[in-house]
Amino acid sequence: MDTPINKSSAVLSRRGFLVAAAGTGVAFSFLTACTTGETASTAPAYEPTQWYSIDNNGIVTVNVIRAEMGQHVGTSLARILADELEAPWENVRINHVDSDPKWGLMVTGGSWSVWQTYPLYSQAGAAGRAALIEAGATALGVDPATCSAANGEIVSGDKKISYKDIVRKGGLTKTYTPEELGAIKLKPVTDRKLIGKPVTSLDIVEKTNGAAVYGIDAKVEGMVYGCPIIPPTRNGSMVTYVMDGPAKEIKGYIATVALKDPSNTVPGWCMVFADSWYAAKKAAAAVVIEYRPGPTTDVSEKDLQDHATKLIADSSKGSVLPLGNTDTAPVFRAAKSTLDATYTTATALHFAMEPLNALVMEKDGKWEIHTGNQWQSLVLPWLATALEVPETDIVMKTYRLGGGFGRRLNGDYAVAAALAAKAVGKPVKMIMTREDDSKFDSVRSPSVQKLRMAFDKDGNVTGMEQHVACGWPTEVMAPFFMPKGEKDVPFDPFAISGANHWYAVGAHKVRAISNDLANQTFRPGWLRSVGPGFTNWALESFMDEAAHKLKMDPVAFRLKLLTAEGANAGSAPNSVGGARRQANVVQLAAQKAGWGSTLPAGTGLGLATSFGQERDMPTWVACVARVNVDKASGRVKVEKLTLVADAGTIVDPDGALAQMEGASLWGLSLALHEGTEFESGNVKALNLGAYTPLRLADVPELDISFVDSAEVPVGLGEPATTVVGPAIGNAIFNAVGARLRHIPITAAAVKAAI
Repeated sequence: MDTPINKSSAVLSRRGFLVAAAGTGVAFSFLTACTTGETASTAPAYEPTQWYSIDNNGIVTVNVIRAEMGQHVGTSLARILADELEAPWENVRINHVDSDPKWGLMVTGGSWSVWQTYPLYSQAGAAGRAALIEAGATALGVDPATCSAANGEIVSGDKKISYKDIVRKGGLTKTYTPEELGAIKLKPVTDRKLIGKPVTSLDIVEKTNGAAVYGIDAKVEGMVYGCPIIPPTRNGSMVTYVMDGPAKEIKGYIATVALKDPSNTVPGWCMVFADSWYAAKKAAAAVVIEYRPGPTTDVSEKDLQDHATKLIADSSKGSVLPLGNTDTAPVFRAAKSTLDATYTTATALHFAMEPLNALVMEKDGKWEIHTGNQWQSLVLPWLATALEVPETDIVMKTYRLGGGFGRRLNGDYAVAAALAAKAVGKPVKMIMTREDDSKFDSVRSPSVQKLRMAFDKDGNVTGMEQHVACGWPTEVMAPFFMPKGEKDVPFDPFAISGANHWYAVGAHKVRAISNDLANQTFRPGWLRSVGPGFTNWALESFMDEAAHKLKMDPVAFRLKLLTAEGANAGSAPNSVGGARRQANVVQLAAQKAGWGSTLPAGTGLGLATSFGQERDMPTWVACVARVNVDKASGRVKVEKLTLVADAGTIVDPDGALAQMEGASLWGLSLALHEGTEFESGNVKALNLGAYTPLRLADVPELDISFVDSAEVPVGLGEPATTVVGPAIGNAIFNAVGARLRHIPITAAAVKAAI
């Protein structure tokens, strides 16, 4: 960076930032200030829709409801609108907004942000362009039909006028109904200037000079610090005794309070208050609390997995997805041969680098929640119930997240801070220790999956089943998001997505089963890749096993089943091309990785593919992993990952690449390194000494590419995570003949399988 940074001012803006000064309520936003040397204008900004405004300096401010957690989501979304608006990129700013009913559903997850926002922002930008052309034509005294918009100006022949000057003239009042927006004609793909082109991310400077403000940085005048004491079980624990005598000897200690929670979000919690975080943490270690623990205090990982296995064995349990012909019984009875396999996955933590935190204050009867969060619309009702106030009396202030990965979709931590502030009658800044963060995590549930496949005498697949038992996050936290399967039995889509694949397998039965013991023991969470993180581990490992059973090349076997017929043909607008596009990425990845080439002893290639998250927004992705296995120790070294993705239109090339890189490395981490287990009703690994995500030394070579496409842009935050694990497992088998059916894969397990 050419401009020197004033380190002292950077520190002040980072750690000394005041969200609200004494007696005021200064709201924080990410809006970058703009100054010009021109005479100030008093003309009001023009707002064609609620999603953006154009001020009298020509600055376009795009309102963003998605959380910023390192993925530059504001840059991706702003360029969609700015491209249609024909706004110069240097004049574009982003404003990450606070919660408000007018924004509708505020959620950042599921790789939805670009996919959901693209049509809305495209129409909004095009509408503004149309209104500016009309106003510009009037100002120029010409026919609107002779005008066009380009680079922040309306041009007609040798006449032109800037957006800035149009706004300064005033009189712009045109707004649009949803119906009018839907009828707006978008520019041709060939005319795009920002979408798919390299641009500078709008938040790079703040992130690199220390000015970016995260939830953990929030401060208000007069606040106290809170350090929670977590009960022995997530649910059902009750405080029976509190003794804080030793804590009273600690300078700065204020009090310890057992929280009363009408929402039942944080049962059994106590909060230790002090005038500094250090004092609160030290006092929390000195406070003695006795509990009547909940009923799951003795639950282990084995208990959870054994219970899942029993549920799968009971055919009356679960919900069968409506996939057409799901009557597999006759097919298996008539089969010439069958294949059965069971796959499991361990409990996985989110382990975001910014520990859970929230600052809560009440002012004039209104509650402000200062925290980083991914799903404001989900958390607000919990907060309202906990505080016993209407949702309209609560606002969630927006901050950057030091890692989300699905953990901050569940904003339960904000409830604890709110109850603490209500109990003590002061603003409370709650920060959790890393260990308590882990104990309170909404972990990815351990899973058990049973898969079956039937073949006729010619080796053709005639039927398939996939039975998946795990904890259901949506059932526990957002049951209103659950669709219904056959016989109107609801299921958690985020615990089964991926099993409803695009392969042609004849009769196809997918059964989703809620592990009620898991739901009682912890609060299951959405973790990056969600259901496909484990459903695709089983599916793609099983596809490889089926190929080897038939003595077919695993790539050829998959291509044979990706016929793009019937329900797998795809449909407009999101899945045009269907399984044909998945077959394409499989072929491309195999070619790029040198599939079929001669490899050194102990080295193998393995392939896996997926459609990412959901059938109605498929991101076609394939991965080939090259691994080397040391037979003596069982140690697996991943040498290279080759990935190809078809995500439709790539809005932000740099952001897309970063998402694929991060997602693939997370998939590698989950496959070989990450995982814990439940012991005595809680997770065993609490910090990095025991929980060991991927380290830099183990990062392999990455070869990532995208299919050039003008189709609807879909999601890229998570799909790559779903294919790396099974690709590694399949590569291990091809390298040394060891078939692994559990992740994380350990050296001991590989050695035993060899």
